[in-house]
Amino acid sequence: MSVLTFERKQDGELWSETELHTLLTTLKAALGSGDGRGWETGVTEKGDLQFYLLGPLPDQACELCVSRIAGRYVLEDGAGQFLFEHRSLPLVALHAKAAVSPRQWSLVARIALLWFTVRHTMHDKFEPFLVESEELIVHLAPKLAGFA
Repeated sequence: MSVLTFERKQDGELWSETELHTLLTTLKAALGSGDGRGWETGVTEKGDLQFYLLGPLPDQACELCVSRIAGRYVLEDGAGQFLFEHRSLPLVALHAKAAVSPRQWSLVARIALLWFTVRHTMHDKFEPFLVESEELIVHLAPKLAGFA
């Protein structure tokens, strides 16, 4: 994990109600899933505020961490890997939401892959029969018209 140096302003502030509301409303789908997920706030040894999204019970391991460092918000995953950083908390919260719910995009990708596979199969397997049927009708239609 790489360490970035930021200017530090030691003012002893806590998370504001607006900041907590932004994080909690954006992550409400993950928190309201009914599997015991939760959240907690903390402070680093340098005095920087952190918001933790905790995983399901019984372990409740940290899944995401949002830190406020000198007016910037830093998003990390549970392993401490840097994911995103910006001055706008709503933008960081949206990235946190996307990081928590990759299953939805995985499902969309699987459905799209299935759709393209079916279309490709139809194109490769059944279209040659349709083309041959059209050629057969073109050749047989004049002869069948002679019987009419």
